Amino acid sequence: MVPVHPQHKAGQHMSQIQRYGDSKRWADVVVHRGVAHWVEVAADMSLDARGQIAQVLAQIDATLETIKSDRTRLLQVLVYIADLNDGPILNELWDAWVPAAHPPVRAMVQVGLGKACKVEMAVTAAVLED
Repeated sequence: MVPVHPQHKAGQHMSQIQRYGDSKRWADVVVHRGVAHWVEVAADMSLDARGQIAQVLAQIDATLETIKSDRTRLLQVLVYIADLNDGPILNELWDAWVPAAHPPVRAMVQVGLGKACKVEMAVTAAVLED
């Protein structure tokens, strides 16, 4: 049973927030009211832009599987890219990866990323609640 916060009326239902991961600084995934939020960066920063983008897309697939979701349930992907010249590579890999009938909202923004990081993606997806 979730304790009632003093600002909420007794008996009022508060939706549970699930956090996955054990970092003190951030959660790997946060799920609230059937919507999951997380960020992916390439596990191997030695890869070129194509390699990092492909790896991040594969990592998104793995996270979707972990949270019992899939690409058709993606709601939004915010793409942070170090060099806009890598945009065509992103679009090529994206178009092959995203389900044609179920594309999420997507934005691509050039930003300064840490060290050798070429791409970071902030993902929002619908999940089935138990």
